[in-house]
Amino acid sequence: MISTRLIVDRDFTVSNLDRRIFGSFVEHMGRCVYTGIYEPGHPTADGQGFRRDVMALSRELGVSIVRYPGGNFLSGYNWEDGVGPKDQRPRRLDLAWFSTETNQFGTNEFLDWCRAVGTEPMISVNLGTRGPDEARHFLEYCNHPTGTRLSDLRREHGYEKPHDIKFWCLGNEMDGPWQIGQKTADEYGRIAKETAKLMRMVDPRVQLAACGSSTHDMPTFGSWEDTVLGHCFDEVDFISLHTYFENPHDSTAEFLGNIEQTELFIREVAAVADSVAARKHSTKRIMLSVDEWNVWYKARSIDHRRKPGWPEAPRLVEEVYNQEDALAVGGALIVMMNNADRVKTACLAQLANVIGPIMTEPGGAAWRQTIFHPFAQASRYARGRVLRPIIHSPAYQAKTFPEIAYLCASVVHDDETGQTAIFALNRHLSDTQEISIELRGLGDQQRLVDASELHHADMKASNTKAAPDNVAPQPNANVQIDGHRVTARLRPGSWNVIVTRNTKPA
Repeated sequence: MISTRLIVDRDFTVSNLDRRIFGSFVEHMGRCVYTGIYEPGHPTADGQGFRRDVMALSRELGVSIVRYPGGNFLSGYNWEDGVGPKDQRPRRLDLAWFSTETNQFGTNEFLDWCRAVGTEPMISVNLGTRGPDEARHFLEYCNHPTGTRLSDLRREHGYEKPHDIKFWCLGNEMDGPWQIGQKTADEYGRIAKETAKLMRMVDPRVQLAACGSSTHDMPTFGSWEDTVLGHCFDEVDFISLHTYFENPHDSTAEFLGNIEQTELFIREVAAVADSVAARKHSTKRIMLSVDEWNVWYKARSIDHRRKPGWPEAPRLVEEVYNQEDALAVGGALIVMMNNADRVKTACLAQLANVIGPIMTEPGGAAWRQTIFHPFAQASRYARGRVLRPIIHSPAYQAKTFPEIAYLCASVVHDDETGQTAIFALNRHLSDTQEISIELRGLGDQQRLVDASELHHADMKASNTKAAPDNVAPQPNANVQIDGHRVTARLRPGSWNVIVTRNTKPA
């Protein structure tokens, strides 16, 4: 057994937590849309063809904002193809995923789905094959009340009131050689600036995110962000980050080092953004949108995009997640919460089937993957202020990161309810962790609200249609409270949630 300590104090706060960090992503890729969230004729389908079973799981997952329609798909997409009468919508070749896009699900269907689920939309504009003019037209169609050709067209399509979409992304992964319409940093920075200017003229209330470099490992990383923000700093609010965890060594210990790499990535992007602010003598701070992140490596190959014959909604990158993947996702959530002063939105990619927490069968069942659980628990309990964690823990060395503490943790306190949520990852794979937690200044009469652990003896254990609850949270009986002190035993390789509430005002 190893011993660790976690200390927080109500006066030492990272930031208020922006609930939009519990976002997800729906792209026209594989079966994310068709037979994922949308399947007319399914036994659970509603009148619009939305799968009610997937909507229920999406609500349980607690997604706060959802990015749409891509992704790589975005850079060849014409938004006009996905609005209006369905029998008049064109079928198109999707060059991003070598599929046939029927356009039976488009912008208005997505927004109806968001309303039904109770989540906010995050809409992206195509800056690959298109540009500022199409972006401002798209925004006018969606957000302008009435009296113009495009706003009246929306009303003809059955949407009298504006959609009032607040958050917009300016393109996707524009430095990637795989991207339709790849651009240099100067090219993209200029078009992002001009697009942002036009969009703000149409609706000055919108929040805008510029594309960061596609991954931390790109040769363009760092210099891309610096150049792009050099152009559009004054016109945008966010810079995006994309990260996918891989396990090339087939080692759980090495794999969990991705959590530290994510922390480094966040801090580096923030530092570059702040250096641009310094050059401009500006007090403005660009916030971070981690609008694509997940585990992705088992269903990934050099030809994962192409299926013969331009099929409709083929099975693409349907990653089957296991226990160690759930630990990595939980650790990433901890890192994003602990950087709540800069990370204001994040999107787990994607929502259904395509590297998704939700899996479905056409005409059949839907179930929770292992990664569903830490996300749903964090979204359920993390509300209020993120407290700065002081962690005392032994550590191990790895190739992915030089020093990795066995304890990874975040604490979020809600002043309104007096509830405190503790999220703790035990990265020791053979030893139980005995943890001592001090909740200073949060009240001396804490009581236990909930305590659970996500643990499985087999790190490769997964959930399937036949065994959908093979890996699922279980009650943790090894938690005690004495005043403001919490002690617990965390099993090896486990994700843990402990929720307390002060019974007397602090």
